[in-house]
Amino acid sequence: MRTVLVTGSAGFIGFHLCRRLLADGYRVIGLDAMTDYYEVSLKEARLAMLRPDPSFTEVTGRLEDPGRMRALFETARPEIVIHLAAQAGVRHSIDNPRSYLDSNITGTFELLEAARAYPPAHMLLASTSSAFGANTAMPYRETDRADHQMSFYAATKKATESMAHSYAHLYDLPVTMFRFFTVYGPWGRPDMALFKFTKAILEGQPIDVYNHGDMQRDFTYIDDLVEAICLLIPAVPQRPAEGVVPEGDSLSPVAPFRVVNIGNSEPVQLTAFIEAIEAATGLAARRNLMPMQPGDVPATWADATLLRQLTGYAPRTSVRDGVRHFVDWYRDHYRPNEAARAR
Repeated sequence: MRTVLVTGSAGFIGFHLCRRLLADGYRVIGLDAMTDYYEVSLKEARLAMLRPDPSFTEVTGRLEDPGRMRALFETARPEIVIHLAAQAGVRHSIDNPRSYLDSNITGTFELLEAARAYPPAHMLLASTSSAFGANTAMPYRETDRADHQMSFYAATKKATESMAHSYAHLYDLPVTMFRFFTVYGPWGRPDMALFKFTKAILEGQPIDVYNHGDMQRDFTYIDDLVEAICLLIPAVPQRPAEGVVPEGDSLSPVAPFRVVNIGNSEPVQLTAFIEAIEAATGLAARRNLMPMQPGDVPATWADATLLRQLTGYAPRTSVRDGVRHFVDWYRDHYRPNEAARAR
């Protein structure tokens, strides 16, 4: 039984990934700091579904605490590391940038130092589509330059890519970086648009629609994301012979390091996303049209060609289906009486 360390295991993506890895027969060590960025009760509810599995080991603590990760690696010796823990949120990074410095940069540094001492077979680290920043050429390709991040959140995630590359080069650590594109689905974060919109619409409250709705996002359903991550586990990057990189591959010429987009490759207009929520709830949204938020970008669009080449897989869940699954979960979790009557 292979051992996987998942950081951020009580988070939205981490919970779904842990559940899938356990179902696939892995031994999973889940680390989470249980911070109060959003309601801890939601994290506890996720963990309550993981704890009964005897192959799941729960560890509570902060990545950035000096020596914590090294001690965990020394004891557990994970063969695979999937690093999802981070301070998330573009807008929150404007109000509280230090939390991003501590969690995203210092935390990732501690993880890399632990991996240097006790090397796993493959490290898979989460980045973000926000790393593409001010790029306007669409769709985003992993080989595009990404030098002009628009938020401090994006800057910290791009920094972790550079940090991980240096460790991959210096210590021959195989690293795959994921750039996620607007992940959504059941058990999602309350600060995400789908959660906030659904809550407001069901409560008869208006929703804030930024840039007057003139925005596009490459929405990625959580099950599709988890499938892609699992398929990338055996796709271990190898240091290229004589620095020769295959055309279209983001593999580094000097390290066993690769960046991979995970997205639907199908940008959706924000207005269409809201219409999908209206269809799933059976209610009309009251829209409060707002200007663009600082640090945000008008569009994202993933080129997922490399993901298909490496795994043979492409995300396929439509926004209509994915939003309906979320709304069904939201009603069951937060409005069970209403959900029972609907049945």
